[in-house]
Amino acid sequence: MNEVKKYKNPFVRGAIAASFIAEKIQSHQTKTDIGAHSIFLGQVRADVINGKKVTAIEYSAYEEMAIEKMHAIREETFAKYALTCMHVWHSLGNVQAGEICLFVFTSAPHRKVATDACSELVERIKAELPVWGKELFEDETHQWKTNQ
Repeated sequence: MNEVKKYKNPFVRGAIAASFIAEKIQSHQTKTDIGAHSIFLGQVRADVINGKKVTAIEYSAYEEMAIEKMHAIREETFAKYALTCMHVWHSLGNVQAGEICLFVFTSAPHRKVATDACSELVERIKAELPVWGKELFEDETHQWKTNQ
């Protein structure tokens, strides 16, 4: 019989709430081997492109592939860095300008490990995860976002 792979799903529907972020940070207070956390929060900008203002981004993904890829990135990051824990949440669906769409949270005994791992994770997520953003403009037109 084939074993079904069950990996942690990094996706949440809609924006990532501040209360969710606070809850995740609070839950780590009992882990006394942690000396540092590094947190990255990606927020949707109200860019003006060709005279049109972005009001939201609609995120979509090839979820099964993205979950598998995120698992591989997690495993490689844990192998490279002495992390205590690592969490990644990425929005799917509509996220308004000003709202949080990406939450990356790394913890380690020491600061440099936590910050280096967090920075690398963000870059790899942006470059490797099959997630697409459709920038929605105030005039109800759209364009596909390119990561920078």
